[in-house]
Amino acid sequence: MTAPGQTVAVSAFVDPLIADLGISRSAISTAYLVGTLTGAAALPAIGRMIDRHGVRRCMLVIGAVFGAVLVSLSVVSGIVGLTAGFVGIRMAGQGALSLAATTVTAHWFRRRRGLAMGVVSAVGAAGISLAPLLLERLIAHEGWRTAWLVEGLLVWAVVIPVALFGIRNRPEDVGQRVDGGDHSRPDADVLADLTHRTALRTPYFWVLAGSVAASGLLTTAVAFHQISLLTERGLSAAAAAANFLPQTVAGIAATLLVGAVIDRASPRVVLPAAMLGLAVALLWATQVEPGWSALGFGMAMGAASGAIRTAEAALTPRLFGLGHLGAIRGTITAVNVGSTAFGPVLFAVGFDLTGSYTQALSIGAVLPLAVGVTAILAPLRGSPRPSRRR
Repeated sequence: MTAPGQTVAVSAFVDPLIADLGISRSAISTAYLVGTLTGAAALPAIGRMIDRHGVRRCMLVIGAVFGAVLVSLSVVSGIVGLTAGFVGIRMAGQGALSLAATTVTAHWFRRRRGLAMGVVSAVGAAGISLAPLLLERLIAHEGWRTAWLVEGLLVWAVVIPVALFGIRNRPEDVGQRVDGGDHSRPDADVLADLTHRTALRTPYFWVLAGSVAASGLLTTAVAFHQISLLTERGLSAAAAAANFLPQTVAGIAATLLVGAVIDRASPRVVLPAAMLGLAVALLWATQVEPGWSALGFGMAMGAASGAIRTAEAALTPRLFGLGHLGAIRGTITAVNVGSTAFGPVLFAVGFDLTGSYTQALSIGAVLPLAVGVTAILAPLRGSPRPSRRR
């Protein structure tokens, strides 16, 4: 149900909004940037609220707000209202609701947390993948205003009941234990309950943040302009929208694979591999053609994105503990969501200047390669240690 706040769903509205509201591609990209940055700024505070009040109560509020914003977008008439709507859907949907779902998963699982995160992410990605196809048909037949209204009603109908009846904050709330076992002995791979401030001072926190930022910036840029980008390469608009499907299939496969191995694999292997895959996908996009080439591009893009998303969700509690997980992941999510604001406008400017996306894609491929090298070299355990008194 985060789909209405995800770029893959918003992309279905871009061209109809440009035509009906009479705004330029650069203007709507800028509105998306402003909305995304403003929404991202609230996420660390939302993470702290989740730590304080629990996922269940926060998810109820998030669902109510998210649905209300989507309903309001169905009556928007100009760039100001559109920007305000982007603030709401990026904060509540793409950011807060996703943060709540993965945070409660981390509290319920430990030994196979990576696998659990992989399943949650895979099921979510499967649902999100349907959004562009369904929305493209709904917008074509009923218009974009009806599409946003339907999304808002669906969020209310699903998220609010799940928050009320399907979510419990921790196993202890219902007399259970994490994984159903006794974990009195600390896990050697876990840095227990670092504070938010301490986590910010560890080098690998910024490696994780850099990984999701690079992925967010570049995958969002491609997704936001995907129909324009792929039609430039010879695909039809319908085929360009349908390319989200192989992206999702590959993303689900990568999510489940990474989830299955991340509990035993080193971040020094998983993160660089995902970053390399993202660079390959971006370079592939500069040469993509209709047919098998387009299918391969979609699979490469989806696999890289799914791998990064699952790796971050599983590694953050493993490295920093659960005590302040909401605040720590709130900051990482804010970096991720904030990075997505810049990708669409940077690619739009590149397209306006050169008449093609090729240069933006080629330059963008350098960023994940740099992050991948940093993930190999940065200290894995970088938590500050108090100085010893002599």
